[in-house]
Amino acid sequence: MNRRDFLKSTSIVAGAVVAQKFVGLENLVFGATIGIQRDGMIYRQMGSTGEEISIIGLGGAHIGRQSAPKDSIQIIKAAIDQGINFMDNSWDYNKGESEERMGKALEGGYREKAFLMTKFDGRTRSEAAKQIDQSLRRLKTDHVDLLMCHEVIRMNDPDRFFAKGGGVEAALAARQAGKARYLGFTGHKDPAIHLHMLEMAAAHNFKLDAVLMPINVMDAHYRSFERQVLPHLISKNIGVLSMKPMGDGVILQSNAVNATECLHYVMSVSPGTVITGIDSMPILNQAIQAVRSFNPMSGSEISALLARTAKFAENGKFELFKTSDHFDSTAKHPEWLG
Repeated sequence: MNRRDFLKSTSIVAGAVVAQKFVGLENLVFGATIGIQRDGMIYRQMGSTGEEISIIGLGGAHIGRQSAPKDSIQIIKAAIDQGINFMDNSWDYNKGESEERMGKALEGGYREKAFLMTKFDGRTRSEAAKQIDQSLRRLKTDHVDLLMCHEVIRMNDPDRFFAKGGGVEAALAARQAGKARYLGFTGHKDPAIHLHMLEMAAAHNFKLDAVLMPINVMDAHYRSFERQVLPHLISKNIGVLSMKPMGDGVILQSNAVNATECLHYVMSVSPGTVITGIDSMPILNQAIQAVRSFNPMSGSEISALLARTAKFAENGKFELFKTSDHFDSTAKHPEWLG
């Protein structure tokens, strides 16, 4: 598919989704069902993989911040015990502490209950391969379920990833060796960069199993991943993973919405899993209650919520991950890219 056809197909699907979204259709999750409800948790399929993953995922960045490792381990195990099977992590989170603690928490039979994702920063094959192996050692496992190229936040990141000797070779080798079951990428900066990565993947016949991106109550108003990238993922049956539902708490500082509204919005507009930061037992309980009280928002409810957040979303002032380098770990540590 050439660039013109790629963008044309994306815009057609986007138009259909936006049209669906604002006609007031009840209980519509962009063509997806609410999911499979089981033992107080909701599970959805991850794209074309057939994997059932919890509608809430436990964010790895927050899980290494507790003062004592035992507190992190308690949160992870409690989350799994309550049905959250999607475990997010990354090679660079908290200098490896997040993976170390998650590895310890997944011992004793918990690894078999978890769908485990981690990410690598390396843009060269050698650097990516080194990080992947280090992650597996920390996580105390011989494979992850989903391996992601992390922080695709510069327009040349896709070009570097797919270049000869690039990170794509390490990802494919990891899958071939059984170190990873599925592959994908993440980013939080600009939907245009995601679209370029998707275009490059198609040009290289690289099968993307999942993509992680920000979706929240303010994203729809400014450089929107929901409006520009989500329709393409749905049309290609690529697994949708969302992050930054509250912008690391910054969105809540607007006082325009509460945490449950933030989670319910993402659950309603995306057919996949929303990964959220859980750094304490009360925040875990808040996430669990959001799942138990969830009913997909109607088109009119979504429109009302977006109208309420519009003035706060101007210029991305509550989405600092788009407008600043505050969340850009590889900008602060370019050596991680290789």
